[in-house]
Amino acid sequence: MAGRDEAVQAEIDRRFMAAAIRLSRRHLGLTATNPSVATLIVRDGLIIGRGVTAIGGRPHAETQALAEAGEGARGATAYVTLEPCAHHGRTPPCADALVTAGITRVVGAASDPDPRVCGKGYAILREAGIEVVEDILAAEAADLMAGYLIRSSKKRPEVTLKLAVSADGMIGRASQVQVAITGPVARRQVHVMRAEADAILIGIGTAIADDPDLTCRLPGMEDRSPVRIVLDRRLRLPLSSKLAQTARQTPVLLAAEGGFDEARRNALAASGVGFLATETFGDRIALPELLEDLASQGMGTVMVEGGAETAKHFLEENLVDRIALFTGTISIGADGIRSPLDADTIPSGFSLVREARFADDRYLEYVRQS
Repeated sequence: MAGRDEAVQAEIDRRFMAAAIRLSRRHLGLTATNPSVATLIVRDGLIIGRGVTAIGGRPHAETQALAEAGEGARGATAYVTLEPCAHHGRTPPCADALVTAGITRVVGAASDPDPRVCGKGYAILREAGIEVVEDILAAEAADLMAGYLIRSSKKRPEVTLKLAVSADGMIGRASQVQVAITGPVARRQVHVMRAEADAILIGIGTAIADDPDLTCRLPGMEDRSPVRIVLDRRLRLPLSSKLAQTARQTPVLLAAEGGFDEARRNALAASGVGFLATETFGDRIALPELLEDLASQGMGTVMVEGGAETAKHFLEENLVDRIALFTGTISIGADGIRSPLDADTIPSGFSLVREARFADDRYLEYVRQS
């Protein structure tokens, strides 16, 4: 009978944790330098408190959920998608807040690699006599927080390579005439991905050929457009481009060599464009160093959207953590630009984690196994 009760409780824990993980997605891309974490306070099978890391990173999810639960938190269970923090910063540790509120049971998902927290948050709870259950849907929670976890462990952002590939393996036309490879449903999904990222990155070739916006244009989500980054070693971005013209509304950063064409740099700066000082290796921007700089600015997720050479360079340097591959039904033909990969040529070390259909378009997502 005890075994059955344990199985029932385990299923209840998974159900509430799944709800907490769904809630944590609400502020993805909006909480740097902290991860988007969620907490649910549950009493007698009912959720009485909810919290998700606030925009900008404070306050944390636990304190918001406890405030909503009030006195009802005493004797309740807290479901947290990341181990509660254990260090004093601008606010007291969330682990202490759970103890003070009278929580009697904490169910956790992902572990926090931050040495100020790792294992210490759970230790505070156990020392206070709170029952702690770890690793419930840990992989699912870690998947959504991969940007924070990779930034903590590798000191660089998580890199997602997004590709839209035609039925014959092309990502565009050499004539530089834009072609819609996927349909409107898939393109809207890309805008959702943009809203959840800290930055979008493209090469200068794509910026000149396509003159993209790189914004989130879903109704009601326009203000969730991420920082737009262009690998532009020689400051070639046209002042008339959409990126330069909208830099004051949505930030644009050019990764460029220092001391090159100061007049042009000043003109771009006057339009609102910012600059990332970069190191170069041969005629390329040094990508590992660039990513380290982005991480130091608090960026945890970077989505690489183009073009073929930029994608190839990230792959060659083993800097891609996630591949988001959209495959359309059209064929481009002989004047197409060959994609650096397709579903049949995914690099070793990546595993398929999800697949979907967006109208007629196929979506496959792969994650590098650490």
